[in-house]
Amino acid sequence: MLDSPQGARIVESGRALANFSSNDYLGLANHQRLRAAAIRAIEDYGVGAGASPLVSGHLRVHHRAEERFAAFADLPRALLFGSGYAANLGILAALGGPDSEVFSDQLNHACLIDGARLSRGKVTPYPHLDLEALEAHLAASRSTVRIVATDAVFSMDGDIAPVPRLAELCDRHDAWLVLDDAHGIGVLGATGRGTLEHFGVRSPRIVYMATLGKALGGYGAFVGATPEVIEWLVQRARTYIYSTALPPMVAAAAIAALDLVDSDASLVATLRERIAQFRRACAAAGIDTPSQSAIQPIMVGTPERALATSARLQDEGFLVPAIRPPTVPEGASRLRVSLSATHAAAEVEALAAALARALAQ
Repeated sequence: MLDSPQGARIVESGRALANFSSNDYLGLANHQRLRAAAIRAIEDYGVGAGASPLVSGHLRVHHRAEERFAAFADLPRALLFGSGYAANLGILAALGGPDSEVFSDQLNHACLIDGARLSRGKVTPYPHLDLEALEAHLAASRSTVRIVATDAVFSMDGDIAPVPRLAELCDRHDAWLVLDDAHGIGVLGATGRGTLEHFGVRSPRIVYMATLGKALGGYGAFVGATPEVIEWLVQRARTYIYSTALPPMVAAAAIAALDLVDSDASLVATLRERIAQFRRACAAAGIDTPSQSAIQPIMVGTPERALATSARLQDEGFLVPAIRPPTVPEGASRLRVSLSATHAAAEVEALAAALARALAQ
């Protein structure tokens, strides 16, 4: 339980720790500009939206946030959802139906797995990042509606989906590509615009979801797509229609976060430096770090070893969570290191050294 705001250093149960557990990749969760935007929105609009979006809960600031995200992500139109989980459930249930088939990467986040189940169609998992298997499934499908659903950056491994090849497969097999960029937005791409910018991919078949609760420092999620798809979600996505709209201060903070990423290139650049520094320091200590994202899994094997190593790190002043089954497969327990632009270079180097000591015990 934290006793402080989110940040590179936090206070847990009265003890100060270097925080390598958070998805606050750009350090915006407690940024002054987001705080000020939220306070202004409370003064202008109050605390709650008061109704679902289609009744009277869709305020001017929500509309501005949707327009701002569409411009930021270079997508035709965007829709604001209550959370990334709600967004993916809404997308897949709205696009799917009894005659649909959802092709889901086996390491997808739970919200994509649950959304596929809610599609009311056939669900076909495929081995992680195995595009040959996916293509065979697509070629064999006789469903009227085909949907490929995948994380863009996988939350426990930090690896990046081959989005250009996925988009090409979806185009060839007349399928939608539902792309969850929760851990790519604000991190990947030359200017932090996410996986689509990283790969330079655009397609009317892509339904793109990005959360606000990670690198963008707030809460909620945007879905970006063609105007026709967004209008379909407005009319059919039950998690949008039947939920009270997000508090206006959340939308205002989202606008501030997008403006900040646009105006301060050092945020993304510094995060990249910290990722590179951590990987170099780990390599020098003989620790494998295969991920190029802000998520760095340190594989240890058993739940017991993961918990013990995490505890040793905490004794040295570092908060690094142990991730165990069922979140990850049996035998794949790990430490999940999350890097932030607000970490100091010395903290990153110190963590790598502490990891080497903890793993050696």
